Amino acid sequence: MAERTVSWKPRGENHLLGTEVDRLDGIAKATGTAKYSADINTPGTIVARLLTSPHAHATIKSLDVSAAKKVPGVRGVYVFPRREAGYEIKYEGEPLVAVAGDNDGAISDGLEAIRVEYEPLDHLVDGFDIAAATEQGRARELRESEEGNLGEALANADAVVTGRYGIHAITHMCLEPHGSHCEWQGNDRLNVHLSTQNVSGTAAQFAGAPEIGIDAANVTVNCEYIGGGFGSKFAADEWGVACAVLARETKRPVRLMLDRQTELKAGGNRPSGFAQVTIAADEEGKITAWESHHWGTDGPGGGTVSPTVMPYVVQPANRRVRATGISTNCGPVRAWRAPNHPQACALTDTAIDDLAAELEMDPYDLFMKNLDLTWNPDLYRDEMEVAAKLMDWSGKWTPRGEGGDGPVKRGLGMALHTWGGRAGRGTCTVKVHPDGAVETFAGTQDLGTGTRTVIGITVAETFGIPLSSVNVNIGKSSYPVSGPSGGSTTVGGVSGPHRRAALEALWKIFDLVAAKYEVDAASLKAVDGKIVSGDKVVCTWPEATRLIGAMPLEVQGKGPENDGLTSERVGGVQMVDASVDTETGVVRINKYVAVQDMGTIINRKAARSQILGAMIMCIAYALSEERIMDERTGRFINADLKNYKLPRIGDIGELVVELYEPDSQYERGVVGLGEPPVISGGAAISNAVANAIGKRVPVLPLTPKRVLDTLRS
Repeated sequence: MAERTVSWKPRGENHLLGTEVDRLDGIAKATGTAKYSADINTPGTIVARLLTSPHAHATIKSLDVSAAKKVPGVRGVYVFPRREAGYEIKYEGEPLVAVAGDNDGAISDGLEAIRVEYEPLDHLVDGFDIAAATEQGRARELRESEEGNLGEALANADAVVTGRYGIHAITHMCLEPHGSHCEWQGNDRLNVHLSTQNVSGTAAQFAGAPEIGIDAANVTVNCEYIGGGFGSKFAADEWGVACAVLARETKRPVRLMLDRQTELKAGGNRPSGFAQVTIAADEEGKITAWESHHWGTDGPGGGTVSPTVMPYVVQPANRRVRATGISTNCGPVRAWRAPNHPQACALTDTAIDDLAAELEMDPYDLFMKNLDLTWNPDLYRDEMEVAAKLMDWSGKWTPRGEGGDGPVKRGLGMALHTWGGRAGRGTCTVKVHPDGAVETFAGTQDLGTGTRTVIGITVAETFGIPLSSVNVNIGKSSYPVSGPSGGSTTVGGVSGPHRRAALEALWKIFDLVAAKYEVDAASLKAVDGKIVSGDKVVCTWPEATRLIGAMPLEVQGKGPENDGLTSERVGGVQMVDASVDTETGVVRINKYVAVQDMGTIINRKAARSQILGAMIMCIAYALSEERIMDERTGRFINADLKNYKLPRIGDIGELVVELYEPDSQYERGVVGLGEPPVISGGAAISNAVANAIGKRVPVLPLTPKRVLDTLRS
């Protein structure tokens, strides 16, 4: 048997991999035939809705659902665990009771019939006011660390800048809210259609819930399509358990999807981060010192941005970092794309930009002078040069505050980022049928990022067959276990196992072909539906697969492995050209450039799409997106699609994406892409605005009011 090595093909031999490929599910999504969990409506399905707390902080004095159970058309009432007299409610929107009924009217009447008596308690929902939080005993020191000799470095510095910076909390705003459709087969088999980023991991969560208590093998979780997760949909969640319990009690299929307000209040959020920063440099612009105290809130848990990511990317030798968490009566935190990194970048790269202004330096030059303080100076240098050329930075840049004579000022800003992106754990089965048809099975999920297509490309490229010849099966917990989709782990987590399995299957087929046609197995390649040896066509793909015999050939793949198919850690550079109307405070994006590495690129079209989507999310949280809490009432007052401001097409501007993939990147293997490009855009936009108007708007998002307040200060 020939000796074989697992690897990607040499770059020049690929026919599909690394090209622009349309998504396999594109037509299904565009035509509406793709069915999401919210669309599942099997015969007899009834709907459930939640009663949630109107108070940010209160104790339940009494809760009575007896009248709700008697309402005509109400089929089931579920009280969430521990929601009884004495229970402490910690945020507005916290679920209390679920009601299932025949129609919306019956459910509404049932919810209105529930009697809850509350004892309101003092609340705090402001994560910015650290003084008030400390006075109320809501602040706790999380960590303080120091390296080098900070005092000496500050004393010897030629330029020292101190400023306050911040970024408010945002929610995930998934287009498809959290929820599920649950249906029982008898009393011990549960079929769930769950909007989830964790198909393989949630069956056991349902099964292990005390209210359900069945074997995990008796739960099947399905998720063919998901309308957004962004880090918030890894769990079955208590409302998922409620749906399953109601389905068992009513002996009917039940669908329970959170309404929009509850989705925003209870479905997770990205924590806020605010910081007092002192940064110093010598007269040449070499950063010599960093001191920061940052704080914020992740809700009742009392956490904030992790201190381990401060300062971000650029690591001066002399630094002190202190972090304080604030416990507030806001909804609980959940992972939001690249957890901690967007906040850390917004708190760090804005301070670096202010230091450049103090030194009267172009911030591009200041960043360039300090790349030796990053983890990969050569990578950032190359990417900065590419970005600067695409932006025409040297031609456009002007010193801070010199962005034009009229009321509309124009400026440039930039920022750097990094992310891990290591492949997640996963397994798969690749099945080759005797007629040449190929199927794959993996319990992964496609968040809309093109996972199906990545799998199809990987297998089709390996076998040298058309993408249409590969039937990709995902989205079911009964398939081989795959990891959750989070942390930019999915593309590496599925491409590696599928490449390994497909190679093993191909090698077995090569051995059969070699024996049949008396050729050297080591000389064989699969190309364009044929098996070739050098320039000679040995046989067609179907002729080769017939040698398998009557039964399909099945091979299992797993990963990650240390074989070069995947790698970890990326950089990235983003630059923004923005205009600011100093009379209205409105910020407009003229041009936005992103240069991003990701190792081996599987699908260039999907990769570019991922980056474009991330850039739009950066524009959102930089200019308008914000969870607005009312301190007087403790309520989340813009928890709807009308008032939770997301950008429209006219807010976007020109987006330019450069996929950075020299041969050195291709040879690294696959690194995750989802998170990295959503990190540095906020800081870059803030820096562009500061360059335009001559002043730092200290807190994101840069709403017209905040811009005008800064101009008037």
